[in-house]
Amino acid sequence: MSALLSVQNLEVNYGAIRALRGVTLNVQPGETVAVIGANGAGKSTLMRTLSGLLRPTAGSAVFGDMDLSKAAPHVIAKGGLLHIPEGRGTLGRLTVAENLRIAFDRDPAATAGESFEDACERVFARFPRLKERLKQAAGSMSGGEQQQLAMARPLLAKPKLLMLDEPSLGLSPVMVSTVFSVLRELRDAGMTILIVEQNARAALKLSHRAYVLKQGRMVHEGESASLLADNSVLSHYLGA
Repeated sequence: MSALLSVQNLEVNYGAIRALRGVTLNVQPGETVAVIGANGAGKSTLMRTLSGLLRPTAGSAVFGDMDLSKAAPHVIAKGGLLHIPEGRGTLGRLTVAENLRIAFDRDPAATAGESFEDACERVFARFPRLKERLKQAAGSMSGGEQQQLAMARPLLAKPKLLMLDEPSLGLSPVMVSTVFSVLRELRDAGMTILIVEQNARAALKLSHRAYVLKQGRMVHEGESASLLADNSVLSHYLGA
């Protein structure tokens, strides 16, 4: 089976600083893949590069038949690769309903045959709290509620690949449990997911396969269950 996402020898610089150093990974259709690593390992840089917000200095990244190194962010999103950034990225001055409407209208082809109301009910089944907050400004909600909104927006458009950057960051233990419960549902339903997460154990329990990123290099990869059972990997590369 051909990979849905194929990254080969990717390099990214911030001025004179090499943030990614020859990163290679792939994600198969229907697979959940985690990238784990300590702070500063380059996880967010990888996600921002794949979504077109940063340009690589070398290597390649291909999503389906799209060259991500040359495509604009909105073209990448329209192609079905949707990125939930660290910090959630909700439009704080707009209401929950307006945030959802913008996401729904992003690509009419992706939502053809489904009304906005029906699409919202589909995501409310996973995030019922949002239905109670429809008229509330997104920026006035709690961090956990904003994370739910950040996850609900791409789900409206049924992404081909959902990328999440540190979805547990800054959340209470209860909300972390809620977020990962939804991600398990999406995984089990066959959605293709790429997640970067500092909470290594949670990411490994969620994913099928995982890569360990350290100082911009992929230093380990394998089946998530095997990595989770390997204390030497967790302690050496993650300090866990």
